[in-house]
Amino acid sequence: MRTEDAHRQWQADIIRALGDSTLPKLYEEMVLNQRTRRFDLFRTPCRQPPVVQIQHTLLGIELKVGRRRLGCPDLATARYLAVFAKLGVTSVAVPYDISQLPRVADAFETAWQRMCLALEQHLQALPVRARRRTRQQFLDEVRQAIEALGAGAVRPTFVQTTRQRLPADRLEL
Repeated sequence: MRTEDAHRQWQADIIRALGDSTLPKLYEEMVLNQRTRRFDLFRTPCRQPPVVQIQHTLLGIELKVGRRRLGCPDLATARYLAVFAKLGVTSVAVPYDISQLPRVADAFETAWQRMCLALEQHLQALPVRARRRTRQQFLDEVRQAIEALGAGAVRPTFVQTTRQRLPADRLEL
């Protein structure tokens, strides 16, 4: 019971240190409030997040997640998806407007780095095993929070409210 309270205290301290730049909060504010499409990173939930690499090939940019290679249209998309792949999120919402992606990817990479630094700084007094376990528990909670927010629809909905032609029964002769 005592260690559980200590873990909760560490997590509260880390979240307090991060402020408004936690990954779930950024995901909700920067991504889910606009038109998105769904991107599936993993078929099943992973227990251990795999090694993630961005590779520049002759065919373009690829995101290597474990053994899988995911083709990405540009570097910003690969950088954005890499953050979620490192967490082990199964599916994620990707902004449909590609002009927004570089700004969003920068914010998510910065938040990821700040979160990792805050974790290491707050957990450095713990023994190695406890540090590893607490870090994994914190990352699992962040992943669960992002997955609870949802990944949106596979394809974005396009609402067209304008009509340029009158229906056939309303045409005047």
